[in-house]
Amino acid sequence: MESVEKGKDAILSGIETDAREEEKQIVGEAESRAAEKKKYAEKKIESILADARKQAEDRAQIVKTKILAGVGIEIKRLSMRLQDDVVGEIMNRVEKRLGEMIADTAYRSVLVDLICEAAAGLDTDSASVNASPPEREMIDQALLAEATGKIRSQTERQMTLKLAEAEPLRLQGVLLTASDGRTAFNNQIRTRIMRRQRKIRTMIQDTLFTIENSR
Repeated sequence: MESVEKGKDAILSGIETDAREEEKQIVGEAESRAAEKKKYAEKKIESILADARKQAEDRAQIVKTKILAGVGIEIKRLSMRLQDDVVGEIMNRVEKRLGEMIADTAYRSVLVDLICEAAAGLDTDSASVNASPPEREMIDQALLAEATGKIRSQTERQMTLKLAEAEPLRLQGVLLTASDGRTAFNNQIRTRIMRRQRKIRTMIQDTLFTIENSR
C-alpha cells in the first residue's frame, strides 16, 4: 500500500514538474512573441514618423518654393513698375525741356526741321501747317519759305506750304495736312517721343538698370 502511494506521489510530482516546464515554455514563447511584436511596432512607429517627417519636409519645400516664386514675381513686378516710373519721368522731362525751348529764338530752326520731317512723310505737293499757339506765331512766310527750300534740297520735291486755318494744336509740334484733306502727318513732340519710345526705353534701361544690377 505504501508503494502505491509512493508511486502515486511520484506520478503527481512528475505531472507538476511537466506542467511547470510547460508553463515556463508557454510564458517564454509568449514573452518572445510580445517582444517581437513590440519591436515590430517600434519599427512601424519609426517608419510612420519617418514618412511623416518626409511628407512634412516635402510640403515645407513646396511652400518655400511657392513663397520664393511669389517673392521673385513681386520683385520683378516692382522692378518693372520702377523702370516704367523712371522711363515715364525722363520722357516727361524731355517733353518739358523741349517745350521750354519754344521761347528761344533758335527754336525757329527746330520748327523748320519738324515741318521738313513731316513733309518727307507726306506724299503731296501742297499742304497746310498747324502747330501749338506759340509755335504758330513763329510760322510766317519767311519760315515757310525756308522750310520749302529745305524740303526741295532734301527731296527734290517742290511743295507749297501755308498756315492752317484750323484751330491751333494743343500740344507742341506740327501737323501737316494735304490740301485735299485725305492724308496728314503728325510730327508733334509727344508723338515723336511715342514713336521712339521703345528705343528710348531700351536706352534708359540699358544705361540705368544695367548699372544698378551690376552693383
